[in-house]
Amino acid sequence: MSINQISIVGSGHTKFGNLKEQNLESLIVEAAKEALNDARISGADIDAVFLGHFNAGMVPDSFASSLIHQADEELRFKPAMRCENACASGAAAISAGINSILAGRANTVLVVGAEKMSANSTSEVTKSLTQAGYQNNSDERRMSFPQLFGLAAKQYKERYQDPLYAMAQVASKNHSNAMSNPLAQLQREVSVDFCHAVSDKNPEIAPPLRLTDCSLISDGAAAIVLTRSDLAQNYENEVRFRAFEHVSDFLPLQNRDFISLQGAELSIQKAIKNAHISLDDLSFAEVHDCFTIAELLIYEALGVTPKGQGYRALEEGIVYKTGKLPVNVSGGLKAKGHPVGATGVSMHALAYRQLTNQADDMQVDGANLGLIFNMGGTAVANYTSILEAIR
Repeated sequence: MSINQISIVGSGHTKFGNLKEQNLESLIVEAAKEALNDARISGADIDAVFLGHFNAGMVPDSFASSLIHQADEELRFKPAMRCENACASGAAAISAGINSILAGRANTVLVVGAEKMSANSTSEVTKSLTQAGYQNNSDERRMSFPQLFGLAAKQYKERYQDPLYAMAQVASKNHSNAMSNPLAQLQREVSVDFCHAVSDKNPEIAPPLRLTDCSLISDGAAAIVLTRSDLAQNYENEVRFRAFEHVSDFLPLQNRDFISLQGAELSIQKAIKNAHISLDDLSFAEVHDCFTIAELLIYEALGVTPKGQGYRALEEGIVYKTGKLPVNVSGGLKAKGHPVGATGVSMHALAYRQLTNQADDMQVDGANLGLIFNMGGTAVANYTSILEAIR
């Protein structure tokens, strides 16, 4: 069996945001139930469950994989596993589910990604996320992720040109896209000028990064049902994997060229090659804009523009919803939200809805092929999927 014999046949997705009334368990259960209902199956039809969940001390539920069983009593005794790979924990859980099917250990699996972050202060969340950085170098250990991506923006300026205006365009674009996503955390238009200017409402967080350059502290969960493609004819909707690639790079920044995103580029380009497509064949992409500079660098890793010219993707309208390659029509991590363990699964769930014409106001006309890129850390864990509509 190969990767193009695995399909997504159902999805679930909670609202993202500061969800005071919900805990980690209720988020997991809500997303899992919706995915099962969407696929029109019960827990009895599932062979294994996988949970993407970073945690790093943000909640006491460190042993959370079997919380998925609360969604359906017929999931009881099904094997459950938690997968962690920093901000790519959701994609890691999908990878585990795919591998269980490829190995012949399962026919149909349920994958959930979830995170509960808002019960912690900003400083506590920042400290937890910092654990995904390199700890055995004193300089790197002291740097938060906003500081690390602020460093990327500084290096970009030194090597190419000042990226700040293009970063403001990324932020404004993704906020505008989120207006069409009822599940998004922030549904508020912000202008490029507002995002570009430092002000009381848009202060510098980690120079030169401004508040609008940073993704959100979020709660939320998403889920998908994976099955063998020869069984997918039993389901109403099907989206098939054309490629799935996982590339991991060195953890220490001192060992690599950060702003080249070499691991990300290798993952993306391998996926495009193995899917036997070109960039021009893609209908849309959902990518990991944890910070606006990251989305700009990903344009270049995709090959949308040459290195140092990511701004052209915005100036030429390529990555807007009506452009040649719409990027983050969901609002991205920037506006949809970034509950860390949920992010990779969310990207796949919403891509599945795009490719089955169920994306409502987010719908990209004629969507046939979608690319998803989810990364953990400073482009250390890099996962790329290419999904195809089956009609």
